[in-house]
Amino acid sequence: ETLKKILSEAPTMEADQPFPGRVMRLHFKCRADLPIGSALRVTGSTLWSPTHLAQEDPLQTLSAASQTASQAPILSTGAEEDWVDVNILNQSHASTYTSSIEMYTTPETYPLWQTRRPVVIVLHKPKGIHHHYYRYLVVTPGAKDGETLKGQRSVEEEDISDSDSERGVESQYQVATTSNEYSGASQVMLWEDPFEQFSGNNLCNLPYRTIDIDTVTNEVTDQDQIDNWNGKEDASFQAYSIREAINEENRRLLQSEMPSRQISRDGSRTPPFQTQQRIFFVCYHLPVVVVQDKGSGHWKASWTDSLLAKTDGSQICSTYQAHWVGTVTTHPPITKEEDKQAVQLLLEGMNCYPLFLNSDMAEAHYFGFCKQVLWPAFHNIDILDLNVEEQSSWDQSNLDNWWKAYKEVNQTFCTTMLGLIQPNDILWVHDYHLSLLPKLMTSGEINLYGKPITRQVFFLHIPFPTSQIFRELECGSWLLEGMLHAHVVGFHAFDHARHFLNASKRIFGLKYETMAGGLIGVHFSGRTVMVTMSNVSIEPRMIDTILRFPTVNACKSALKEKHDGRFIIGGCDIGQRLQGVSFKLLAFERLLRDYPVWQNKVVMVQRILLPGTRKGDEGQTVGELRFLVKRIKDTFGEAVMDYEEIQGSSIPTDQRLALWKASDVLMATPLREGLNHWPMEYIYARKEPETPGVVIASEFSAVASILNGALRVNPYDIQMTITTIDKALTMDLQEREGRRYRDIDFVSTSPSDKWTKNVLRDLKDAIQMAGSESSQTSAANTPNTSRHGHQQIIDSTAAYLARESNLSFTRLNREAVKRAYDSTTNRVFILDFNGTIVIKEPPGKYLKREILGTSGNKPLPEVIEALNKLCTDSKNTVYVVSGDSAENVLNAIGNVPGMGLAVSNGAHFSTPVYPGQKRQWHIFDLGVDWDAVKRVALPVLSKYTARSNGSFVKLTQFSIGWSYYSCDPEWGSMQASHLVLELKNELRAFDVRFVTLKGVVEIVPQKLNKGLFVKKVLRDAVRKSNQGIDFILCMGDDISDEKMFTSVYSYVAEIGDEENAQPDPPIVDENPRSVELLESMKARDPMYTYTVAVGKKPSHASQWVSDGMEVGNLLVHLTGGQPPIKTMLEEKGIERFS
Repeated sequence: ETLKKILSEAPTMEADQPFPGRVMRLHFKCRADLPIGSALRVTGSTLWSPTHLAQEDPLQTLSAASQTASQAPILSTGAEEDWVDVNILNQSHASTYTSSIEMYTTPETYPLWQTRRPVVIVLHKPKGIHHHYYRYLVVTPGAKDGETLKGQRSVEEEDISDSDSERGVESQYQVATTSNEYSGASQVMLWEDPFEQFSGNNLCNLPYRTIDIDTVTNEVTDQDQIDNWNGKEDASFQAYSIREAINEENRRLLQSEMPSRQISRDGSRTPPFQTQQRIFFVCYHLPVVVVQDKGSGHWKASWTDSLLAKTDGSQICSTYQAHWVGTVTTHPPITKEEDKQAVQLLLEGMNCYPLFLNSDMAEAHYFGFCKQVLWPAFHNIDILDLNVEEQSSWDQSNLDNWWKAYKEVNQTFCTTMLGLIQPNDILWVHDYHLSLLPKLMTSGEINLYGKPITRQVFFLHIPFPTSQIFRELECGSWLLEGMLHAHVVGFHAFDHARHFLNASKRIFGLKYETMAGGLIGVHFSGRTVMVTMSNVSIEPRMIDTILRFPTVNACKSALKEKHDGRFIIGGCDIGQRLQGVSFKLLAFERLLRDYPVWQNKVVMVQRILLPGTRKGDEGQTVGELRFLVKRIKDTFGEAVMDYEEIQGSSIPTDQRLALWKASDVLMATPLREGLNHWPMEYIYARKEPETPGVVIASEFSAVASILNGALRVNPYDIQMTITTIDKALTMDLQEREGRRYRDIDFVSTSPSDKWTKNVLRDLKDAIQMAGSESSQTSAANTPNTSRHGHQQIIDSTAAYLARESNLSFTRLNREAVKRAYDSTTNRVFILDFNGTIVIKEPPGKYLKREILGTSGNKPLPEVIEALNKLCTDSKNTVYVVSGDSAENVLNAIGNVPGMGLAVSNGAHFSTPVYPGQKRQWHIFDLGVDWDAVKRVALPVLSKYTARSNGSFVKLTQFSIGWSYYSCDPEWGSMQASHLVLELKNELRAFDVRFVTLKGVVEIVPQKLNKGLFVKKVLRDAVRKSNQGIDFILCMGDDISDEKMFTSVYSYVAEIGDEENAQPDPPIVDENPRSVELLESMKARDPMYTYTVAVGKKPSHASQWVSDGMEVGNLLVHLTGGQPPIKTMLEEKGIERFS
């Protein structure tokens, strides 16, 4: 309900405020003494580069840059990850791209350059000063890569050390390319750097200029401003100079406080977190033991030996303010309110915040959903196999109640955390019990603060299942989405991470890639989630302390005496089927039978723990184990087996260590398992001067990939296992010592403290890679300087510009659009179809979320009614532009009178049709012999279709598509990449390009994009009314709609210079002479332009709305209706998928 309220509300406008969306056209002048053949340009409407990369590059500038700088580093902006899409930033490691406006000079005015066409700026603030940031750049068309202007230093020049030169290491640099609508791609040869502060490869930190615009008067502060190339005294550099001076003073203050800290000019080495930053370890069970003294009734608490418990001498606890949040199990259980308050007060002294859950909810959550559903599924147990083996029935009513409890517990944790967190806290969520918490926290923080304020890690300590098993979970997509809202998702083994990545790809259609530093990034919801693998060992200090207990050696000696000189094979396992103890006993039985020499020389000491969390599984498993133990004893005698069952999930550490010291071999044969520390504990307990032991570990366990000295077995292969046991028992001392040597260093130097630091380092890398060291985290990035009265902020140029750019990318104000609409007389609406006026409904969980379609769907009735009203107004020109087929669009909105339509991305279009008229379709002539293209392409496509199940060829009059949407995702993507390479070679003689988007490889004319049609619509609207346009609303949700937005700005820029504008493409079967030429006319003032992206994401649009429902609300509001409207699903009360 809160989300719906946010979506439906918009800021109100005061009556006397100007309307946001007003257009400003600026011309620039600059004196620059450049060599003949070089040209000056100024960056375009938004400072895209070096701060941003373009989303769509029809002029192939990114390709050109990639060819010239294939080794360039990744661009980093230092901007907030919830504002800047790092997917875009990481699309090209080789290049940056900027749109630019050409400047010209004449022999009479040289060296004065001025823009031929204006830079178009959309003003967003209703009152105040709008700051426009820009840079000048130099291009030399036709220059060779890396060529520089005479006497000047290019951005590509880097100092290469002699050692690098000797090794033949090439200098890595960024190559920036620029283009505009007419000139094509050119490499940027030179940027301004008057302060000579630019160093390194990051173009983002070059100086910038500023010009201020009064949004009330629509006037520039200095109308006659003339810049000077590299003129550091220019007024336009004043704002940059002031900001740099403030930064320099802040650096001086910080260095005076902490002289040991090295802080670079661009802030890149500033620590990512302030000292004593708060970190919350959120786990279902607090790592504490709470008991009540029977005599006094007082409660006492101590830390457990858990991985998450606080340890003595912890550097994490000295660096961060560590807090723990979770439920607590007391002994005895709490029944009185005063006991609850006493325990709460006791734990607060340990920085622990206990949650006391309702007993029924806790039972359904933990013993129901977690242990009966998630635990087996995450261990790759098929639901049907589980039911058959445990002879249980699948009760859907139980599952519904368990799932409800699971959500309630996660929400309870969320509510508690929202009351504790502060900006820049680190939130570390542990394990599968709280999979929904990262998403709930993100939503809660946005509701409370307007944006996420914490850094989140989610770490899974058990295996992650294969995507096939995971998809059996009805709630799987919600669990996966919950985990993906964290900044970092961690696992103990790569196998587990690989399954997670595969599930993300197959369920949500998410892409992932290897990032700098070896991390894996999953692109989700406009940001990159880092997936990391990190191992942790035991706590050496604690183990050393317990090893000195007298009980350890006493219990060890007792075991040795009990078994009278026999070799001891030790084991301690949970009494559940997946621990593989039955396979261990079968292998031991076969060893005694096939190797009779061991019958009088070996004993297996096996301890079975019964925690009671999966009683059915434990009961069946224990029955099986008792049967095998009895059979072994009956066959080979009582002395070969020492079997004991223990209630609980662990045994006292001193008794466990005594077992390890007594055992010559430790054998652990789980069939599926997360990280088990006991084999590491065994190795450490037998460190020098003890005689080394041998670990036999199942290859299916996480610890097998950590311990290099362990003997690995496949528990299912009994013969292999008994051979390995014999090898372990007969292994000489030298080999045992060698195997211990391989592992003792990791085991003894990788405690939880180090593991925590490693994960936090990955979190730091993830945030830096996401470019998030800016306003949201500036306080976190800067050490506390409270004695100066405030926190000094050191901001890089890149971070500042990215933040300013994102602040200007605002949510559309419905009231402002309405007021602008009511005050204008020649209005043009250009609306995308799917995802814009047609709402994308929640898909089934098996669909790939990034390639959703809405073909066959129609706009909501309220939207169609609003479109009818808009089209009947003579002041309006309304077009719907779609990449869909004509049939689908006509079925949905073809009966709206007065509406123009365009399909196939604008190649096929129809002017508005009124009652009694027949719709006439027209086609752009884009200079491609489509029949010839088909003759070449179809044989290639047929070959790939035959080898890819689920693929098919889709032919239209204007494109050829190969759909691999229904193929296996990995196979389809692989085939698509090979197909594009082959088609490029076969079709190199044709003027076509290839678009791979939404599970389709499409061959389209090189010149085709929606922007061509948008310009034609705008020009035709002027011809029709014989007056300039004063209102433009252009909305779209897709990357193909980006060209519509840029074409709107291009049209606004060409007003007054129509005779030099690039003409529209010819139309098939139309006489070019019949097209009326536009006369130059003055731009309307005021003129309002709203380019709107549906969904907040990197875009050339000036504003955004959340989804298609908000689009519908806007259209209804413009026509006098009363939003909000609701989708059919919402009317039925069905939850919307985020």
